[in-house]
Amino acid sequence: MAAVEGSGAGGTLFPGLADVSISQDIPVEGEITVPVGSHSPDEDYSTLDEPVRDTIMRDLKAVGKKFVHVMYPRKSSALLRDWDLWGPLVLCVSLALMLQGGSADSKDDGGPQFAEVFVIIWFGAVVITLNSKLLGGTISFFQSLCVLGYCVLPLTVAMLVCRLVLLAGAGTISFIIRLIVVVAMFGWSTLASTAFLADSQPPNRKALVVYPIFLFYFVISWMILTFTPQ
Repeated sequence: MAAVEGSGAGGTLFPGLADVSISQDIPVEGEITVPVGSHSPDEDYSTLDEPVRDTIMRDLKAVGKKFVHVMYPRKSSALLRDWDLWGPLVLCVSLALMLQGGSADSKDDGGPQFAEVFVIIWFGAVVITLNSKLLGGTISFFQSLCVLGYCVLPLTVAMLVCRLVLLAGAGTISFIIRLIVVVAMFGWSTLASTAFLADSQPPNRKALVVYPIFLFYFVISWMILTFTPQ
């Protein structure tokens, strides 16, 4: 009785359903399950689970690739995409250590030169980065610091060569060799940095960005050229 009343009520409430019947022979097509993407083992991989040796080797390879990009400057986004400050820190420390013991301040052990290199490189890079951003640059703050720091590599090589030349004596020939090396590495650093940073600036303001970079590397080059050991 209740079933009859229910069916009667259903027919009253939904009159259109009274004439609808579903045959068991009609095939049902389509997927009702939620599609799940292919699961790869890399999705479960985390650098927190890898050995320390693998982490160090991966970072060293990344730094080495950036060194190659600087020594063979070409338009590439590798330095901008995967930026880091490990390379600039190593270069800054190496250059500062090699500049220690100069005769600019013979009363002590040359400690101020170490601080000077740090201040000039990092403060200069920050000023150039801010200038680039104010002129409408499209790269981030740390990307610019990464490029400017890595492009100190040619000048670090120049400092190493100058130290070796000075071991043979400080004369006219020695100065000429050092001058040629420093000028060549200065041009290399400037060319490499502008190759990475120039395209991120508005076309009518590239000169305003390149000029501070020129001064930045010129000051470092002057410190290297005028260096004489105690």
